[in-house]
Amino acid sequence: MARTILVVDDEPPILQTLSGILQDEGFEVLTAQDGETALKVVEEETPDLVFLDIALPGMDGLEVLRHLKEQQPLTPVVMISAFGSVENAVKATRWGAYDFIEKPPHADKIIVTVRNALEMSRLTEENLQLRQRAVHPQEIIGQSPAMQQLREQVRIVAPTNAWVLITGENGTGKELVAWAIHRFSKRAAKPFVEVNCAAIPEDLIESELFGHEKGAFTGATAKRRGKFDQAHEGTLFLDEIADMSLKTQAKVLRILQEQRFERVGGNRPIQVDVRVVAATNKNLEELIGQGQFREDLYYRINVIPIAVPPLKERTEDIPLLIEYFLKEFARADASRPKIMTPEAVDILRRQPWPGNVRELKNFVHRLAILTPGRVIDAPHLPDNLRQEKPRTESESHFLQINSFKEARSRFEKEFIRRKLVEFQGNVGLTAEAIGLERSHLYKKIRSYGLEHGREGEEVNDGG
Repeated sequence: MARTILVVDDEPPILQTLSGILQDEGFEVLTAQDGETALKVVEEETPDLVFLDIALPGMDGLEVLRHLKEQQPLTPVVMISAFGSVENAVKATRWGAYDFIEKPPHADKIIVTVRNALEMSRLTEENLQLRQRAVHPQEIIGQSPAMQQLREQVRIVAPTNAWVLITGENGTGKELVAWAIHRFSKRAAKPFVEVNCAAIPEDLIESELFGHEKGAFTGATAKRRGKFDQAHEGTLFLDEIADMSLKTQAKVLRILQEQRFERVGGNRPIQVDVRVVAATNKNLEELIGQGQFREDLYYRINVIPIAVPPLKERTEDIPLLIEYFLKEFARADASRPKIMTPEAVDILRRQPWPGNVRELKNFVHRLAILTPGRVIDAPHLPDNLRQEKPRTESESHFLQINSFKEARSRFEKEFIRRKLVEFQGNVGLTAEAIGLERSHLYKKIRSYGLEHGREGEEVNDGG
């Protein structure tokens, strides 16, 4: 999309000359002949660069500059004047102007100034993004097969512009996955804008997403840019997208299809280039069946589905997560990281953690604060965790089973094995004790590979 430059001057020949030079270079040019009009254009269009004459009718250029920097502080402004006094140049620089050039404008000087100003603007924006990364969680922690697969998906998907739908329980780290996709994408130097659809009141979500015009509704005392506008050329993360109303879903679908929208209370189309990454902890297909989610929007955003596993499916990652969180808390407090003993870690590994990684993180943070020494040991854990009866190997094994059929089969095999041991491998006595026909029990023994009732002892019919 072409960069937009606003030229503000009350002399039509200057407007025409500058516009011609800039359009020949491929820029989209907007013009204004006074300061009030210029401020209105900047508010509505958000140009990438402004050329601003000092001697304007009404509000002079230096006053306009001051308002511009309050309104759009990152937009570079180049002052132009037929009277290039040192005093004006110093004032303009002090108030945030990028450069100061004299009339009549020379084409080569204009082109060089524009390129340098836009490059400075790009570097400033990139620096802001780097600062954002410095405070944003960076890593997807875990070496379990599920997390290795997740990282591989992110690696493949991130460089593309494909829309992504991230699913998973609350607290699993869907936002972290969305950020990783942005971080490794071609849009990494552009904004990553987050919207929690569940946290915004229904009557405000359209304004939040699309922005609004002044006077669009009660309380709209000024024009406001929406999240789609803020995420231009970057990534928009729609968290808990299932909580959008059907009306808002329809508008979002239209933006995804047309890449343009209107602000609430406005009718001027605004072109936008965003990559949408959505997330939900709900089953969207079920919501579609209930008429609560649009099927066409679902297929639009579900180009690349990514499922984030719950913590109970990757308990082997818990020690790594605990270590990471303890170091993270120490960095924030500028202190030495605390250490958790293997005994304490093992107790935490056996917990269900229904709130997933978020719950574990909060719990570890609490332990780090409340434990007086540097070592967090089992006695520092709450009594209810330490007194919990450890799961047997068999119990832990059964908890990994996902289907009723498999659970019944494994229980049956273990039950028969133990009964055969009890009756010293005697099939007849075992069959009689458990109420099963001998021939039927033989078939079960063969199918489960239980030809030995106990270590080294073959089963027999007792006859």
